[in-house]
Amino acid sequence: MPPVRIAVAGLGRIGMIHALHVHELARETGDCTLAGLCTTTREKAQRFAAETGCGVPIFRSVEELAEARVADATVIATATPCHREHATALIARGQRVLLEKPMTAVFETDLEFAAQLDGAHPHALMLAFQRRFDPPLEYAHKLASGGAIGRVFKVYSAMEDSSPAPDGFKSGGILADMSIHNVDEVLWLTGKMPRAAVMVGSSIYSHRLSTCEEDFDDALLYLWFEEELVAEIQVGRNHVSGYRTETVIYGEEGEIQVNRFQQKPLEVIVKAYGRRGRTEPIASRSFSMRDYGRPVPEFVERFGLAYKAELATFVKCCQSNQPFPVSQGDGVRAQQVIRAGMQSVVSPGTIIPV
Repeated sequence: MPPVRIAVAGLGRIGMIHALHVHELARETGDCTLAGLCTTTREKAQRFAAETGCGVPIFRSVEELAEARVADATVIATATPCHREHATALIARGQRVLLEKPMTAVFETDLEFAAQLDGAHPHALMLAFQRRFDPPLEYAHKLASGGAIGRVFKVYSAMEDSSPAPDGFKSGGILADMSIHNVDEVLWLTGKMPRAAVMVGSSIYSHRLSTCEEDFDDALLYLWFEEELVAEIQVGRNHVSGYRTETVIYGEEGEIQVNRFQQKPLEVIVKAYGRRGRTEPIASRSFSMRDYGRPVPEFVERFGLAYKAELATFVKCCQSNQPFPVSQGDGVRAQQVIRAGMQSVVSPGTIIPV
C-alpha cells in the first residue's frame, strides 16, 4: 500500500509531538509521510524542520493546506473553537482527520457536528482519546475483562496537573477540558453509560496563577451506573509535586491499580491484588515510558507511547480505508456525561453551612 500523506495543523504543545511522531513513523514503517505543517507561527515549523532534518511545506492556514491537496489526512491540534471549522474544511476535500479532543467543547454543537458527520462522512473522523492506546491501561483493561478481580463495581480515575492552565488558554471548564479523557476511559473500561451524575467543584489555588478563566481548578465527578456500578473521576490543576495520573478498578475479588507520579516520570506500575490475606499480587508489571531527551509537556511523558500508538492506528485505518476505532460518537457520549454532571454542580456557594 502507498504511504499515507499526513499533515499536522496546529503546532502547540501536542501538535509538535504529533508532528514528531508522524516523522518517526515515516522513517520506521514507511506507512506514512509528513506532507505539511500548518501554523500561524512559522518559526515553530522552521524550528521543527531544523531539529528533525525534515523538509516539509509550511502553510499559514488550514484553508491554504486544504487547497494545496498535498495530504490524504491531517492531524488537527488547533485551538478548540476552530476544531469543527478546520475538520469540516479538510473532510470536504476528501481528507480523513485525527482530531484532538474535545470536538467543540459544547455538548449542543458536538451533537450538531456529529450529526453532520454521520450524515455525510461517517468514517472521516477519528477522535484523539489516546488512553485507549496506552499500554498500562490496555493491560489493566485486559485483566479486568478477563475476570482477574471478579465483577467490577467501581472505577476511580484521577488526573492532576502540576500547574494551572497556560495564560490565555480558552477553557470550556475543567470537566470539558480535563476530565473528558477520564470519562472516556471509564466508559471504555466499563463498556457502559451511566444513568446519573453529579459534579463537585472548587477554586482553591492555581486559578490565581493564570489569566485563563476557568470555572474550577479542582473537581470531582461521581457517576452511577446500573447493576451496582459507580465511578469517581478526580481532576485538578493543583498537584504542585508533579503530574499525577491514577486508575483503580475495584472488583469483588480484588482490585487493579495503574499508578504514575512525577517523582518517577518514566515508570508506570500496574498491579492487581486479590482479597485480603493474599501475600502476593495477582499480577504485577512495570511499564517504561519514553524519554524524549528534551523538555516536553508533562502529560506527554506519561502518554507519549499512547499518542504514537494512536497515530499508528489512524495511519493503518487510512491505508486500508477502514472505520476508526474511536469516532465522533465516542466524543458525544463523553460530553453527554460531562453535561449531566454540570447540570448537578455542587460548589461552595450551594453547600449548607454546618
